[in-house]
Amino acid sequence: MSIKKLLKKLPLENKYRGYSNKISLDELMNAESELGRTLFGPIPEGHQREFFAGKRNVWFWYESWTDAAGALQEMTVRYEVRPTGVYKRPTGGSYRKIEGDELKNFCKAVRGYLDLVKTKLYC
Repeated sequence: MSIKKLLKKLPLENKYRGYSNKISLDELMNAESELGRTLFGPIPEGHQREFFAGKRNVWFWYESWTDAAGALQEMTVRYEVRPTGVYKRPTGGSYRKIEGDELKNFCKAVRGYLDLVKTKLYC
């Protein structure tokens, strides 16, 4: 089945519908991100959320919102999966190894993302 036919099956915004079979990597990443943002429940009004795989063994969580004073707030967390564990680095911070419940939650999110993308985008 062509990518064009696969994208027509997706419950995504119409901006991905009607593309030719030659879809760019950026367009596929955007489609994956649209699916990934649904993993964590409803997105609060005024928030934007992204969760997606970057290059090999790198994952990103991004969220933005407007605070009570009307200022834009942004948070990006980069996760790197290494042979020695999973390390996280928030914007402007340094890497630290995640453990315990945080590691379990990350693994659960990655599995959910991979299952969702596989069944909805690359079936």
